[in-house]
Amino acid sequence: MPKPSNSEAPLPFPILIGDIGGTNARFSILVDAYAEPTQFPNVRTADYETIDEAIQKGVLDKTSLRPRAAILAVAGPIKSDEIPLTNCDWVVRPMQMITGLGLEDVLVVNDFEAQALAIAALSDEHRERIGDTPDGLIASRVVLGPGTGLGVGGLVHAQHTWIAVPGEGGHVDLGPRSKRDLELFPHLEAIEGRISAEQILCGRGLVNLYHAICTADGITPTLKEPADVTSHALAGTDKAAEETVSLFSTYLGRVAGDMALIFMARGGVYLSGGISQKIIPALKKPEFRAGFEDKAPHTELMRSIPTYVVTHPLAALAGLASYARMPTSFGVATEGRRWRA
Repeated sequence: MPKPSNSEAPLPFPILIGDIGGTNARFSILVDAYAEPTQFPNVRTADYETIDEAIQKGVLDKTSLRPRAAILAVAGPIKSDEIPLTNCDWVVRPMQMITGLGLEDVLVVNDFEAQALAIAALSDEHRERIGDTPDGLIASRVVLGPGTGLGVGGLVHAQHTWIAVPGEGGHVDLGPRSKRDLELFPHLEAIEGRISAEQILCGRGLVNLYHAICTADGITPTLKEPADVTSHALAGTDKAAEETVSLFSTYLGRVAGDMALIFMARGGVYLSGGISQKIIPALKKPEFRAGFEDKAPHTELMRSIPTYVVTHPLAALAGLASYARMPTSFGVATEGRRWRA
């Protein structure tokens, strides 16, 4: 009978690694600590009724490799033996996976823990520097990912160990500072009267901000999708879209700077996700770093902290693979999140 386990022992190879998002799930299998992961095509969550079905048909039916263990990164609270996902209808049931998929060991972590693990050792080819600050120290880091929502994860470096810190940093307050902010914020869609960072710094947040700009300026909005806003902004074909992405960069810089101060992230702040990658040209303009550094009385400290965009196409899987290979190099809590046969 499968049961919860707090064991810190390494998971047995081969290990199934999964990054479960709201729209897509990405999987690979790590045969041993020295092999490169075997990648599988992305799985659309809407195409399968359950995650177990997706793993069986999207992975196990397509390979002779038989994983003994699984590490899954999910967007959702891990509070029990049944883990509902935030942005899709799947429910992760580790004990059912053990009996139904032939696994011996299942570890479930937060999706931004996986992103945090990934930034422990990103090479230059998988990151794009924003600003002229030299590379950071081997020190604590932060990752922010504007996407469906705004994910935030910390990576604390202590006693030669990387300790991933999950949280809900995307829901901190974001308030107006400039005259233009004061014109726009009354027109932003709030949640119970509050503007959190995620109300602006995600896909729907981009549209929220675009509509606020149009309303404040008496313009009829014509763009409906986040991709339309970013495309027109980067092409310079819509003034409201241009301002939207410019202000998005400013606000992202402010929140990224706040997170850098919270974690004393001298090792750098990393921006992950598709939105960050798409708007790199805008992030390289002065607005992002200006918002990031404007933290008096700690402006000089902020100027010393580097910022990057993560360009690795499968960063979360890479982070989980790093942990699977060398679990003693990372502090990942397993209590209430690991199940064994």
